[in-house]
Amino acid sequence: MALISKKKKIYSISPNLRTYLRKYGREVDFPIHYSDLLRYNSSIPLYDYKGNDTLWETVFYSESDREEIHYNVKKIYSLLKAEGDMSVMQHLYVDRVDLCVYGNTQPFRVRIVNRINDNFDYFYVKNADASRVYGLELEHLLSPNRINYLVHQNTLIEEHIAGIPGEQFMRQYVHKDVLNPIRLAKEFVKFNERCFVRLLGDMHSSNFVVDITPDFEEIHYRIRAIDFDQQSYEGKKSIYLPQYFKQNNALIQLGIKHITPESMKQYQREERALIATRLKSSPKEIEDLLQSMELDILSTPENIETLKQELAHHYKNREFLACENMGQLLRVSLDQVLKR
Repeated sequence: MALISKKKKIYSISPNLRTYLRKYGREVDFPIHYSDLLRYNSSIPLYDYKGNDTLWETVFYSESDREEIHYNVKKIYSLLKAEGDMSVMQHLYVDRVDLCVYGNTQPFRVRIVNRINDNFDYFYVKNADASRVYGLELEHLLSPNRINYLVHQNTLIEEHIAGIPGEQFMRQYVHKDVLNPIRLAKEFVKFNERCFVRLLGDMHSSNFVVDITPDFEEIHYRIRAIDFDQQSYEGKKSIYLPQYFKQNNALIQLGIKHITPESMKQYQREERALIATRLKSSPKEIEDLLQSMELDILSTPENIETLKQELAHHYKNREFLACENMGQLLRVSLDQVLKR
């Protein structure tokens, strides 16, 4: 079973990471920041359609602040979705601003609605932790998923990642007859491998969603990470393997039942081959990102020492032992994918 050691420290964005973000269009000047959304004067609990407490609170602003905050929030949405084209704003309004009260970082979630057709969308306003930014960028470059996010000063704007929350999926969907258990188990193996190769930790059921796509004969599944706080931080190898989290037991048991050891190795090789292809298709971005990570402090000396020992033992590769930081450990991990 995987256990997080203790609450993770917040790492600020360094000048070298800031340079990377500017170079690749992630650093954008926007008119409102996380601290501005803290100016609410009241809040109420937010319940889901079944009457269950979501552990989010809807916040309310004074009349003098609300108009300005809502207008600037819409401007951010236009930057995130339409490259700053303000003409998309005329039909939009801010329906709700929610605050997550149970998480360490307490993000805000904004619900934007199109008044013409009542279609809605979400995005998140968070403190810009460097670990999270590296995690988002690595997800964008090395996974099958594209990620849209923006940074300015100490604020991070993230798009909403659609899907059924992992915990809800395992509770309500995993035993249904329409499920394709082999495809789902295969996707969990591949997700497990992606997380391990790029050192994304803490992928228990609350930190990923399941995207279901019906096909004309089959159902396809994609497991997508939604929380990137534990990118390259923990020292224990098991933290980077979703298979070791008891919250994921329903998916783990599905794999044990439907996948042979030979098939599992095949799926792992397939995923590593796909990661290698992505590495080759974005070599400049990957190299710039790794150089930035190697200059940054993203974990404790104790975690780095523990992880390099465990990875060296796991892969039987002494190159890990020469690493002095998490950026170097990630580089060796990715190099192995290319060599194999």
